[in-house]
Amino acid sequence: MSYCKALKAMSGDRLALHKAYHDHLYGFAIEDDNELFCRLILEINQAGLSWETILKKEASFRAAYADFDVTKVAAFKEKDRERLMNDAGIIRNRLKINAAIENAQAILRLQQDHGSFKAWLDELHPKSKDQWVKIFKKTFRFTGGEIVNEFLMSTGYLPGAHDLDCPVYKKIAKLGQK
Repeated sequence: MSYCKALKAMSGDRLALHKAYHDHLYGFAIEDDNELFCRLILEINQAGLSWETILKKEASFRAAYADFDVTKVAAFKEKDRERLMNDAGIIRNRLKINAAIENAQAILRLQQDHGSFKAWLDELHPKSKDQWVKIFKKTFRFTGGEIVNEFLMSTGYLPGAHDLDCPVYKKIAKLGQK
């Protein structure tokens, strides 16, 4: 079931939480490297959990990961890893925490070589999902097919974020995105 259709089955606070993300963030291009990093880390942390869990914890993730400042997270040391492992506001999974730090370091390398994470993505675009997955697995940690697919759909690099009859689909199309 698509995210657009899933919204129709929700109500109350749950609907408000998902609708804010769906209507204003999901499928829209992101220009800022720190926000692209944020989305990647949130998608990684969602693995095995519901997206609702991640949305509810987003503010805690921002606080724990220095507002997703790539340079700051890339410099995290062992004491930061331990701090994150003890932070009940985020997902306390050592593999995911290590992936966040190592992926920040990878993004710094991409910034050196390509000017920005965004520029690197733009240089590679368009690719099929399978091509993207291969590239991400070589470049990043903890990036399987679903994580890569959701990251790229949620940032406008792969189609399918919204159904054709979804009002947000039309809004994104007006912006010149797919």
